[in-house]
Amino acid sequence: MKQVFNPPSVRKPFGQYNHGLLVPPGASLLVTSGQLGIGADDVIPPDVEGQAALCFQAIGAILEEAGMSFADVIRISGFVTRREDFAPYMAVRDRFTLEPKPVSTLIIVGGFTRPEFLVEVEVTAAKSV
Repeated sequence: MKQVFNPPSVRKPFGQYNHGLLVPPGASLLVTSGQLGIGADDVIPPDVEGQAALCFQAIGAILEEAGMSFADVIRISGFVTRREDFAPYMAVRDRFTLEPKPVSTLIIVGGFTRPEFLVEVEVTAAKSV
């Protein structure tokens, strides 16, 4: 079982995440590439909320194929192009994350490979075997 670390000497998390997670020895580890907000049909929603949902749906499919679920995600790295997209991105992220909440980083970037992309998400997951 993963152990959660939120020391009282560190400010409590700003949102639905933990400061640290310890994965038990022998766990299987899955690392995803960054997923962009584009569907299998090549449709790109115009807003960050729609794109983030597609990112997390793609991650869910990868997790499922690996025999995992969002409960196994230990780290999320999110990248958005605008500060005002923090809240809608985090609302989508929070719909997908399960307990124990993963560690999480959110960074503003200058852009992605195509200007219509507003968000990219990658995760690391671990599952005891």
